[in-house]
Amino acid sequence: MAEVRYIGVRFKSVGKIYYFSPKDIAVKKGDKVIVETVRGVECGEVVLTERTMDEKQLSSPLKPIIRVATEKDFETIERNKKKEKEAFAICEEKIKKHGLHMDLVDVECTFDNNKMLFYFTAKNRVDFRELVKDLASVFRTRIELRQIGVRDEAKMLGGLGICGQPFCCSRFLGEFQPVSVKMAKEQSLSLNPTKLSGSCGRLMCCLKYESEAYQDLLKTTPKVGALVNTSEGRGTVIDVNLLTGMLKVKPDKSDNIITVKKTDVELLKDGVVKLDKNELRALRQLEGK
Repeated sequence: MAEVRYIGVRFKSVGKIYYFSPKDIAVKKGDKVIVETVRGVECGEVVLTERTMDEKQLSSPLKPIIRVATEKDFETIERNKKKEKEAFAICEEKIKKHGLHMDLVDVECTFDNNKMLFYFTAKNRVDFRELVKDLASVFRTRIELRQIGVRDEAKMLGGLGICGQPFCCSRFLGEFQPVSVKMAKEQSLSLNPTKLSGSCGRLMCCLKYESEAYQDLLKTTPKVGALVNTSEGRGTVIDVNLLTGMLKVKPDKSDNIITVKKTDVELLKDGVVKLDKNELRALRQLEGK
């Protein structure tokens, strides 16, 4: 079994980790390295020191790092940052000039100045061909415009969530995970769009964090609507506290609601966690990217 040595490199403070071959270059965590990517030559930060993996796990051969960043490379990075700020202002002027309905979010210049990327949001598709030509004539390099979603915009711009903490996406989430309305329903949360959505207008990423724990609890806890046997006879579960395991049950032969532990009842027929059509209609739009 052939093993391959690799290191993990990140190009944004909170971004996806890409693998490269260290060759014979000694690197440590936090080092800046120059590597070749599909976008061209870039400078990234080592976040995973040398490790090994089975060669069969690779979909394509690893590209080697070119070198550890030098003082000259850092000067290039600083020049590129200044260029990005200038490009942002120029692009906004060009957008107004062409009367395009789009909002510029960020500008990136590749390390080798081979390409400039302009990230924007827009409600509809935008014909930006003339804008690209205009920008190319100004910067004399390859221009790429990328339309991003509102979640990506929030990740790039950052901000504070309703919890008072910086956005999870801009603080530690390398990649977005799918979040569904069903997760909120399983956690017995209020299905109120204003309480479930983040600043980006989509379902909060943190709904995913405890989802597996709630799914495990649901496997051992009768759901609302379940038929159970209690010490006071058969009844229907009308409320559930998954974390404490306490159930509120309405006995068939009484109007008095009783509170019992889930371990003290016998499950006859379980209920189902489901969303009605009105809830789905109101919340489905929050699941988008």
